[in-house]
Amino acid sequence: MSALPARQVSYLKNAWYMAAFSEEVGSSLLSRRLLGEPIVLFRLKDGTVAALEDRCPHRFAPLSLGTREGDTVTCIYHGLGFNHEGKCVRNPYSSEIPKGASVKTYVTHEQDGFVWFWAGQPNEADLKLIPDFSALFEGWPAPPVHAYAFMKADYEFGSDNLMDLSHIEFLHKGSFAGGGVIFAGKHTAKEEGSTVHSNWWMPNVLAPPYTTGIYPRDKRTDHWFEMRWNAPATMKLEIGTTPVGASRSEGIIMQQAHIFTPATDGTAHYFWASTRVSLEATEEGDTMMRELFAKAAAEEDLPVIEAAFNNLDGSDFWERTPIFLGVDAGGARARRVLQRLIKAESAQRRATG
Repeated sequence: MSALPARQVSYLKNAWYMAAFSEEVGSSLLSRRLLGEPIVLFRLKDGTVAALEDRCPHRFAPLSLGTREGDTVTCIYHGLGFNHEGKCVRNPYSSEIPKGASVKTYVTHEQDGFVWFWAGQPNEADLKLIPDFSALFEGWPAPPVHAYAFMKADYEFGSDNLMDLSHIEFLHKGSFAGGGVIFAGKHTAKEEGSTVHSNWWMPNVLAPPYTTGIYPRDKRTDHWFEMRWNAPATMKLEIGTTPVGASRSEGIIMQQAHIFTPATDGTAHYFWASTRVSLEATEEGDTMMRELFAKAAAEEDLPVIEAAFNNLDGSDFWERTPIFLGVDAGGARARRVLQRLIKAESAQRRATG
């Protein structure tokens, strides 16, 4: 029997990827591997975020192991200094700067508490392409609860998992499972340009667990999930519950961000953020939310996602001919859209030389 084709890895370049939460980037040097490349992030004196290749061109030591002097990063190995534009501005051995002494830089932009970086050509960076997560911040007295996890699987498997929330009833019995309410509803998936929506509408069901303390557990409610996916793997989820027949504005609504950025081939950074059930922000409540999400990720989602990815045995996802159940249409559409965007971008790059 012939072996299946090996997985071909290519990333969408003309896109914004999340690099970090805003609060992660300060005066210290933050090293993070993104799209297979080592990148160092730090905040300049004017408050903006710089992103440089984390690899000195002399003997390739990570610049993140060095020190800062103002907006200049000094390599720990031989003392070459690089400014925020990636240019070598200091050579302790000579008044001349060595030829080729520069590192790649990336365009960054902060929005909605997230630091984004543009993976393509700097002059093509388009701020209008940054996905909108303002719903997590507008109208809330405190920033959303948020955290980070490292996933030992391809970033598209993260999209698969979140674009098909029917797995909640099986995989999240220790955290988010809602007693079968998701199967009492209707699922729809649709594309709007390069955006994919995967929505659940569950009318006249028992109040879901996250409303405990606000609604009686035997209260009949209308419940919904509305997931928006933008390439490469950026998702916004609205979770809502309202008394049966009432308008959504009368109910309980949570807004969440679920964002995956490739680290290397087969690993990814997972950033999540969520508003609270109520407007009140307490240390105890926020700790409980972080612990619940951490449990769902570390003990439920990630072990299964990672095991499924490893079960490809290095082959291509589509070549394994996965079967489909209908409820997973959102994830399948997201994979196809991303595949189409990468293919079109590659064709354009070849055409323009």
